[in-house]
Amino acid sequence: MKSSRLLIEYQCPQCGAPATIEETDHLFTCAFCRVKSYLLSRVYRYVLPHKAPEGRELIYMPYWRFKGMLFSCTAAGVDYRIVDVSYRGVESRHAPMSLGLRSQTQRLRFLTPETQGRFLIPDMSYADMLERIQGRFGKARTSPLFLQSFIGETLSILYAPFYQDGKLYDAVLNRPISPPLTDDSDLRDRPGGRPAWELRFVPAQCPECGWDLEGERDSFALICRNCRSIWHAGKRRFMKLDFGSLPARERGASTLFLPFFRIRPKVTGVSLGSLADLVRLGNLPRAVLDSMEEEPFHFWAPAFKVRPQDFLRLSIRTTLGQPGGRVEPRLPDGDIYPVTLPLNEALESLKMNLATFMKPPGKLRPLLPEITIEPKGVTLVYIPFQVKGNEILYSPCRLRINRKVLVYGRML
Repeated sequence: MKSSRLLIEYQCPQCGAPATIEETDHLFTCAFCRVKSYLLSRVYRYVLPHKAPEGRELIYMPYWRFKGMLFSCTAAGVDYRIVDVSYRGVESRHAPMSLGLRSQTQRLRFLTPETQGRFLIPDMSYADMLERIQGRFGKARTSPLFLQSFIGETLSILYAPFYQDGKLYDAVLNRPISPPLTDDSDLRDRPGGRPAWELRFVPAQCPECGWDLEGERDSFALICRNCRSIWHAGKRRFMKLDFGSLPARERGASTLFLPFFRIRPKVTGVSLGSLADLVRLGNLPRAVLDSMEEEPFHFWAPAFKVRPQDFLRLSIRTTLGQPGGRVEPRLPDGDIYPVTLPLNEALESLKMNLATFMKPPGKLRPLLPEITIEPKGVTLVYIPFQVKGNEILYSPCRLRINRKVLVYGRML
């Protein structure tokens, strides 16, 4: 299987040593100074390399790049796809609309304030780009659209270099791409200047005890083994995360603990506050007992990236199955799979989860635009999956996952 992740050159924020990372990396351990750093930035900005003749004034044009899962709910059902597209962020008659495969074939660098050149300011917003994506993949749809969600996205701005010498030149290939320019096509008149953006690194240390935090390169949640806490990355700092684990069902069996977000919601538009409400709304083949009226309902969502069809299946099975047992407020004893999906992306998936199981769909799906879901409490729960050859299983929710699905998920 082939990965389409970007390779980016950067420098260690502590000692300045050069390194190469992938776009999914967040936690870095410098090979020279051994200091761990965590990258908090969420909208990365990269620069494509150039082969322009010396002395040319480079003009960098911004391209929005979106990579993630797109879910759509219509009267016909829920469909999904993986999207990886780029769109030019400023109007131009001559520059290409998309970067095509360049983001995957060129070695990129992070944008820094020291990068030389004139950087144009995007006049297409992130929201505008998402609207274009929705329009592009919705042209052939014949059924009314009730809900659309982007989940697990990686968002970035790639700056492509150009220069002008009577014509517009692609500085990556150093060749002209336009006829002779007229006054109204001069890119030097567009708003822009020197870049003001820079990477935001923080030390990967526990905010409570100062111990080194542990995780893998693509982890969104880091573990402190000293004070036994888990921290997820916020916009400016680490935030403490409630967590726990379900006990392994078979002692001595090979077990892999997968992380799931258990979310206590406040739902308006439909009645969904208790386990009894879930049985009624999903028309589940279970008797509604009096005790179920008092048992709170939770949404469940994988805290790791997998293909769209697997993400939806895991979300629905755990939400309908409501994994039982006491959640012990401790890290599990055994192999732990990393958290590779941020909490805010899991929250984006809740309404699509609801759209998949509520019945009758023909009556309830048209209500989706009016339904709201507000998270009232979140716990990261590690669920024990038994390892059986190339598969892992969690029998209470009838979940069976091929281990290659997890491998592929790390490439998304």
